[in-house]
Amino acid sequence: MAAFIDYYQILGISKDADEKAIKKAYRKLARKYHPDLNPGDQEAEKKFKEVNEANEVLGNAENRKKYDKYGKDWEHADEIEKQRRAQQQYQSSSRGHRSNGGGNADFSDFFESMFGGQSFTGGADNFGRRSPRFRGQDFRASLGLKLSDVYQTQKQTVMVNGKNLRFTIPAGIKDQQEIKIKGQGGSGANGGPAGDLYIRFDIVNDTPFHREGDDLYLEVPLDLYTALLGGEITIDTMDGKVRLKVKPETDNGAKVKLKGKGFPVYKKEGSFGDLYLTYQVVLPKNLSEEDKELFRQLAKGTAQ
Repeated sequence: MAAFIDYYQILGISKDADEKAIKKAYRKLARKYHPDLNPGDQEAEKKFKEVNEANEVLGNAENRKKYDKYGKDWEHADEIEKQRRAQQQYQSSSRGHRSNGGGNADFSDFFESMFGGQSFTGGADNFGRRSPRFRGQDFRASLGLKLSDVYQTQKQTVMVNGKNLRFTIPAGIKDQQEIKIKGQGGSGANGGPAGDLYIRFDIVNDTPFHREGDDLYLEVPLDLYTALLGGEITIDTMDGKVRLKVKPETDNGAKVKLKGKGFPVYKKEGSFGDLYLTYQVVLPKNLSEEDKELFRQLAKGTAQ
């Protein structure tokens, strides 16, 4: 039997807290225990997962209503209500049969007809009634990663129901994308199948690049002399340095496309987006009088 978890206590809020208070408490604790801020701290990792689980329940109005009413059994609230309605209907029907001399109805046959084709276990309770099998609750969790982390396929380990689950994160996964891990949700009731685990990825950009889909964008500073006379520059891409030739008289804001130097395409190994560079011409500063005189002469020449 699952132990009761007080999600209100985990978030440090009262049971009458409103949606705004729940969100505020969750964000504060999620930041406090985030794995990126507590590397190698297993206790912080455990707290982070508890906080996320509490938010998944209390942050959803429907889940919170079920939790407040049924406690640790909130995941099976719909099934409990359905059984309760079925039993009430049966009891009402049974009273009608008895008053008409119909005798005792077969509750198990009635219950099976009410749940139309649902799977049943072979067991029975003290009254000879068979119990239906219920699918386990789907679990949802979020995992924080850096943009540089998802440039390559990697493996991660998360704790679900007290056990470590290791899974693969394909390169190119996007911010807020969700993946499903089948059968890793809540346990089913009465021999029913387990639910699934859905993991949403919160990706923080820790690079100078701006990502749009599979393409990357980067602003590249270009000194005035190279912009005017041309030359070579070296830039950093996600997979190493690249040397580029700059044409003479390159305008400020000029764009260059580096094909295949963008971000990996999700689940398409060897496929990449493109990298778009925008040159930002940087004017020289702290000029000497000699430098200024040269620019004056240049200005006179262009004015003639």
